[in-house]
Amino acid sequence: KQILVLGLDGAGKTSILHSLATNHVKRSVAPTEGFNAICINTEEFRMEFLEIGGSESLRSYWKMYLPKVLLLVYVVDSADHARLPVAKQLLHQLIQNNSTLPVVVLANKQDLEGAYCITDIHDALALSDIGDERKMFLIGTHVAEDGSEISSSMQDAKELIGQLVLET
Repeated sequence: KQILVLGLDGAGKTSILHSLATNHVKRSVAPTEGFNAICINTEEFRMEFLEIGGSESLRSYWKMYLPKVLLLVYVVDSADHARLPVAKQLLHQLIQNNSTLPVVVLANKQDLEGAYCITDIHDALALSDIGDERKMFLIGTHVAEDGSEISSSMQDAKELIGQLVLET
């Protein structure tokens, strides 16, 4: 049951994955060079997350992995207003040929000053243009201080991802 985690470089994909896996915060500062795989075991099942780095040189690999996954988790930096149009374009390109793939958009870094709220992220990514036949979710997240427990929004995201994996 593989889940693909994508988003622009610096969006917080690795920090989110670590938080989901351990229930504790560890901010990652180094960009993922290539791939990062994490398994999360729950009582019911095991989830395999595959993160592919978001730098321009790695984005060409994104599409190759889409047909093999149950779910796409797309992470955006809510405070990086300048790059939201690029994040939108890439998301729309990714899912245009796969109308049934469930998508969970994590609007990350909600704790930063100037971060767009959920409705602004929804509009900036033009999520209403994506279609009604697809399961699509948007959750605001943030990775708090190192060492602390994960936020309730991260816990909600983890439960939602688990539920979607069970349903597919």
